[in-house]
Amino acid sequence: MDIYEPREDSYLLQPLVEKYAYGRVLDMGTGSGIQAETAAKSPMVKEVVAIDINENAISLLKEKRMPKITPIHADLFSSVTAKFNTIICNPPYLPQDKGIEDPALYGGIKGWEFSARFFNEVSQYLAADGVILFLFSSVTNKEKIEELIANHLYEFEEIGSLKLAFEELFVYKIAKSTLLRTLESKGVTGINYLTKGKRGLVYQGVYDQHTFVKSHIPSKNQVCVVVKVERPDSGAIARMENETRWLQMLNKKGIGPRYYFSGDGFVVMGFAKGVPILEYVKNAELKKVVRVIVSLLEQCYTLDTMNVNKEEMHHPHKHVLVDDNSVVMLDFERCRRVDEPQNVTQCVEFVSRMKQELSWIDADSLRELAKAYKSTYARKDFENILHLIKNKSD
Repeated sequence: MDIYEPREDSYLLQPLVEKYAYGRVLDMGTGSGIQAETAAKSPMVKEVVAIDINENAISLLKEKRMPKITPIHADLFSSVTAKFNTIICNPPYLPQDKGIEDPALYGGIKGWEFSARFFNEVSQYLAADGVILFLFSSVTNKEKIEELIANHLYEFEEIGSLKLAFEELFVYKIAKSTLLRTLESKGVTGINYLTKGKRGLVYQGVYDQHTFVKSHIPSKNQVCVVVKVERPDSGAIARMENETRWLQMLNKKGIGPRYYFSGDGFVVMGFAKGVPILEYVKNAELKKVVRVIVSLLEQCYTLDTMNVNKEEMHHPHKHVLVDDNSVVMLDFERCRRVDEPQNVTQCVEFVSRMKQELSWIDADSLRELAKAYKSTYARKDFENILHLIKNKSD
């Protein structure tokens, strides 16, 4: 396998490594070793670990016996256990040419796949106040690289660029955001972007409830969690605070994903398994569908008894996740106390509209029972709704 020799990208990155590298340094994809050697010469650098998947590159670097440098043959972080103050990465970034294999040049089919792997793993090896010096090309898709950085809760600044004939090279100095540092300090690691809602950005991670993660070895205390972050562009004021408050209260009634902890503009909760309720109803057997509807209505009734309106229960397509063991309500940003809650009646309306999926439902009778319930909020009137659903499914 050929060693990647220094080129324009290497020489763009080199003086920036000389300027910014400090402490313990990791040179990921060291190639010829130009960045590792540059870092090792700095009085600000204690040691350098140089990694490459190319055995020839590592063998040649070992033969040089450079002070401070430890060469390691590995694929990305597979042999890394420590944390570093500086991580240098000049990744393969060209989109794959058909029929040509060269891991030193091609970053994947679209060019950014290697970079995606890098950002998926790098956080646990970067010190809280550490920096990443990352080089990429315009042909890699600049927007995609910036998306990968943002989706892993990093902040960046451009510290170097170079225009060439058919591309432009960029060097970003990347650091952990305040939010990422806060989450990791509390034991949440492996954070990855999941989805975007109207009011929040949702990330998935792993939470070590008792012992903070200090290596790549999984802890028996780890649980999958969701981190919900308030979107600054949503226009919603204090929505995350509201969700946090209600989630804590409703957990006592067995409603919602488990609350773990929260902070300014974010909340960490248990990862709810399952699929959206409409998808489940379309594919599950009748007995299970009835169980799900009854369970959801029972949770709605509990909310009604608390004089709480969740909102969105007449179209909870994205707000209820279901598997064979659980029915979990999501999203409590709009929860509020009211004199006449509508959770049960909204849920009944949702059920009544599913004529295609629930052909056995007598929608007119169900709506009449919901109307009677709304005038009393009595348990016996609620039981009539459940009775109709259960009987019509027999």
